[in-house]
Amino acid sequence: MTSFISFLHTSPVHVASFARLLDTQAPGMVAEHHVDEALLAAAQQAGADEAALERRIHAAMAAAAANGAAVVVCTCSTIGAAAERTPTGGRYTAMRIDRAMADAAVLAGPRILVVAALASTLAPTTRLLQESAAALDRPIQLQSLLAEGAWTHFQAGDHATYIGAIAGCITATLATAPATDVIVLAQASMAPAAQALQELGVPVLSSPSLGVARALAQLQAP
Repeated sequence: MTSFISFLHTSPVHVASFARLLDTQAPGMVAEHHVDEALLAAAQQAGADEAALERRIHAAMAAAAANGAAVVVCTCSTIGAAAERTPTGGRYTAMRIDRAMADAAVLAGPRILVVAALASTLAPTTRLLQESAAALDRPIQLQSLLAEGAWTHFQAGDHATYIGAIAGCITATLATAPATDVIVLAQASMAPAAQALQELGVPVLSSPSLGVARALAQLQAP
């Protein structure tokens, strides 16, 4: 079988969006999609670094690779660090969707505004940005913003209101916040807000497109 990418999602809504994105960047490429909503719920309750949850995440990543995937990408930023640490025995590469975004943000910085709709995502994304800054030897200044109340719209399936709430929160904050060089949308589900924020004059980065591009590069690496 030709090498392929497998995605681990924590919401079924991501299956179609990542399928479209992959088809745009690599038309006709085969991919698998696995959904485990319980992983995000557990991370919100116990924290993403809880040992039992990490074992569950590793098991989910391994299951996503079971049919021979060469690259397995976790699309959930909250559990991304644990997913990336999955022991693979060299059989596949475990990736998190937002590392490429973090690297791009650090290079665009140094003043980075991290925006999340889930409080549990802020700390993992902040740590990731700090890792990228250290690896790239670039100084950064981080600010965090929680889009209060937005997540309830996502859970209700009202994605238009969800994105509108995020965009509105960012716009209102930038009106009074210190100058920002780049905005990071911490969750994959927030990606459409980048389109709504085009008029801000500040780069807005989201993880899906950049992360898929990096996964494809990994897949094609010798």
